[in-house]
Amino acid sequence: MQWPTTAVEAIAVQEELRHRVDPTDAGSSPQYVAGLDVTYDGDRLAAAVVVLDWQTLGEVDRSVVLGKTAFPYVPGLFAFREVPALLEALERLSTTPDLLVCDGQGLAHPRRFGLACHLGVLTGVPAIGAAKTAFVGTHREPGVARGETAELLLDGEVVGAVLRTQHGVKPVYVSIGHRVSLPTAIAHVLHLTPRYRLPETTRAADHLSRKALADE
Repeated sequence: MQWPTTAVEAIAVQEELRHRVDPTDAGSSPQYVAGLDVTYDGDRLAAAVVVLDWQTLGEVDRSVVLGKTAFPYVPGLFAFREVPALLEALERLSTTPDLLVCDGQGLAHPRRFGLACHLGVLTGVPAIGAAKTAFVGTHREPGVARGETAELLLDGEVVGAVLRTQHGVKPVYVSIGHRVSLPTAIAHVLHLTPRYRLPETTRAADHLSRKALADE
């Protein structure tokens, strides 16, 4: 497909595609779950995808794409820097994931179309966003216990959840991307965080992308 080169073109793509987001569950629990992350060094990037077994959280597949950014840094349009390389990395996998977990936002976005929505709509694979920080919206502080949540609100609408994945640690910002409901997205992130704050998928993809860029 022809990728936008300007902010105006990119916003038009988001406005067109956001209506395709399905906020309902696709079906049964996944067998394979993929973490996606991108590491940058100036205009260089490494886009990594690591596939884990849903039950054991053991790695079953990985892929990494090295390249250069082709779109400027514009808040709210970050997906256009990352999606092309991540799609290429997904295509190189030998295992087809049933769920994509993005280190970024989904509906918690000014136009309700963050990275997780973009990848989910383009691939048709259920997707969720699990971000380290909030991009938009307001929320109260969730309780300190693992599993406590608070609504993430934007313009009076629930666009995500603030989730405590471990007792007393900073929360994670969960939002749906495509073909996953918010309660299911929360449950998925809790399943993927048995020991640490961030999902095992995110940790694995982050490690791979950083190593690939450092080794280039």
